[in-house]
Amino acid sequence: MLTTEQELRQKLRKIAALSTATSAEERDAAAAALNRVRGTLKAAEKTERTVEMDFRLPDRWSCRLFLALCRHYEFKPFRYPRQRHSTVVLRAPETFTKETLWPEYLEISRALEDYLNDATERIIREEVFGDAAEAEERTENPPTNPQVIGLLLRAES
Repeated sequence: MLTTEQELRQKLRKIAALSTATSAEERDAAAAALNRVRGTLKAAEKTERTVEMDFRLPDRWSCRLFLALCRHYEFKPFRYPRQRHSTVVLRAPETFTKETLWPEYLEISRALEDYLNDATERIIREEVFGDAAEAEERTENPPTNPQVIGLLLRAES
């Protein structure tokens, strides 16, 4: 369970194989790992055709992460006019995208989501109210009276 931003940063560095090195050997190893991945990408670009893929990401934070990861691998993500801001179009070798880029995105995304969930719960417990639990689930049927439903809808807006 991640508790600090520094721990999250360390985990992200490990996931991306770019951990902050304390020695020249570690820096060289991290650079070599990145170069191997980029070499795999270059080989894939030579042996398979580049395909255009649309990625529809759930929110702007996920989109920003995916864009950064694409740029990390020197891709140029884009979108067409009138596409949502959560859509990213990428031209890349399909196997690299499916076997390297997307799994790495999912792993980093999970780590960030865990961190943000932990931080949100901690702040709510410490600063708003000690109980940050979900709403209870009831077994009874919801009201069918239109007046009650109308009140509920107005309260949500």
